[in-house]
Amino acid sequence: MNFTLLEHPLLQDRLSRLRDHRTPPVQFVEHLHQISLLLAMEATRSLPTQTVEVETPLEITSCKQLSRSLVLIPILRAGLGMLSGFHALVPEARVGHLGIIRDEETLEAHVYLEKLPNHLDQGIVFVLDPMLATGHSSATAVARLKNAGAKKIYFICCLAAPEGVEYLAKMHPDVKILSASLDRQLDPRGYILPGLGDAGDRQFGTNIHSGPV
Repeated sequence: MNFTLLEHPLLQDRLSRLRDHRTPPVQFVEHLHQISLLLAMEATRSLPTQTVEVETPLEITSCKQLSRSLVLIPILRAGLGMLSGFHALVPEARVGHLGIIRDEETLEAHVYLEKLPNHLDQGIVFVLDPMLATGHSSATAVARLKNAGAKKIYFICCLAAPEGVEYLAKMHPDVKILSASLDRQLDPRGYILPGLGDAGDRQFGTNIHSGPV
């Protein structure tokens, strides 16, 4: 299974702050940005490079540059909170958007927006979503990207449930999954336990609960 658990101390520290139900939206967004930047550093560690000649002020030397373009695809709306961290590291990356909503009764995913860059087959695609819960939204997103031509796809999240990891790996065994945490399980509503509640609501200050969700 292409699942990697990232356990950097700073990741774990910021993740603990995301989980805390007392963290207000403005701080939640900042912690999510920091987590995303750390995840981006790890996710890009093994990207392919090519050797090029660069002329410094003193001489010509051989350097390494990325050999393939990068594409960032946040899943709306919660994935928007991870975009700034990745874009800060690779501002030249192209950005697309997938809007996916989950039916609260069936837990099935439905696409309501798809705006993707051209030539996805020529780049490496990073799908961004704070939560990998049931895996239905992530698997739907990956399927749409493959239909649009994407060949190399990473799924990056802050929290993952075992059920979601298993489902995404079953549906798309070629996709690499990176997460800062593998939580215990899903509850009957499809929420991750212990989790952090609804990442979209907590970023944007909608439907905020007084206690943990």
